[in-house]
Amino acid sequence: MSDGFDRAPEQTRPLRAPPSSQDKIPQQNSESAMAKPQVVVAPVLMSKLSANAPEFYPSGYSSNYTESYEDGCEDYPTLSEYVQDFLNHLTEQPGSFETEIEQFAETLNGWVTTDDALQELVELIYQQATSIPNFSYMGARLCNYLSHHLTISPQSGNFRQLLLQRCRTEYEVKDQAAKGDEVTRKRFHAFVLFLGELYLNLEIKGTNGQVTRADILQVGLRELLNALFSNPMDDNLICAVKLLKLTGSVLEDAWKEKGKTDMEEIIQRIENVVLDANCSRDVKQMLLKLVELRSSNWGRVHATSTYREATPENDPNYFMNEPTFYTSDGVPFTAADPDIWMILMMRWTQRLKKLMKSFVWNQSVSENSKVKFQHIGFIKQFRYGDLAEHRKARKCVTLIPN
Repeated sequence: MSDGFDRAPEQTRPLRAPPSSQDKIPQQNSESAMAKPQVVVAPVLMSKLSANAPEFYPSGYSSNYTESYEDGCEDYPTLSEYVQDFLNHLTEQPGSFETEIEQFAETLNGWVTTDDALQELVELIYQQATSIPNFSYMGARLCNYLSHHLTISPQSGNFRQLLLQRCRTEYEVKDQAAKGDEVTRKRFHAFVLFLGELYLNLEIKGTNGQVTRADILQVGLRELLNALFSNPMDDNLICAVKLLKLTGSVLEDAWKEKGKTDMEEIIQRIENVVLDANCSRDVKQMLLKLVELRSSNWGRVHATSTYREATPENDPNYFMNEPTFYTSDGVPFTAADPDIWMILMMRWTQRLKKLMKSFVWNQSVSENSKVKFQHIGFIKQFRYGDLAEHRKARKCVTLIPN
């Protein structure tokens, strides 16, 4: 008895060739035809696919830079390609700095073993930091990390020394760059802001273990500001404003510790530019706002003592969380405007007392519709009657919360 798996299914039939006028099959009896059927084998199509074909990637696919150099591949990347891929990766995903910088530094320690390789590394990072505006901060952080973790220290200088030499090359042509064409000035401004980020992020460890900033960068930023203000074109002044917003508080603190008045001189120069320079109105407003920012200690607010109650006099942030109201002309005013606020509070208190009496009386006689009517009339009278009395003084007719 068969189990049914040792023979082909009965439904399977061999393929027969279709009849053709050129190929006539001789007539046979029915028994011989069934005994020897003519089977035609279907032709096999030759595939054009090849096992040696290059790997296919769909359009728009971008693999991670760490996955693009797998073990066993024949074409290894050069130092320039590896570093540039990592810099582009940081530009697109700056949040990956903390998790991937250690592995990057270890790879460089095994790769950067010559003076030329170290010089190439410095140039790649410098170009990325000055050509991509959003990379100046990340570039400064990267430079600080590599300056402490790269082990190579050739006779030509370590990573930090070569980086400062590269910056000095651009610094020496500051006067020509500040008065150059638009493209030259744009490149110069990128260098200025990158130098500001370096001043804030590049840490130098002293012999006793203390961490300080590079004084040479402090002197360089002062001279760069002089070059910008000496050529008061709009883009030069905008760059100076950005630099001072970025580093102004730190620079002033450092100068005060040394007994210098450099920031006072800079502010005086800004005021002279506002009065004399032929810059645009918007740039003058930016300069004035910068002077105002510096007068408020660069926006830094020292915490009030725990035993002192915060008041409008001792806490600049006292009214920060208060609602903002606007007059009919769109002029904002808050609780910091004592005159109008006291008047409004008095009016509100008086009207609230009358409203409460009205509610009590109407509820006692169960005239709910009259209560609603009087309540609406109270609101209209308050908005268009009482505040109209102050229209001449503060032009305040209606209140619209922000």
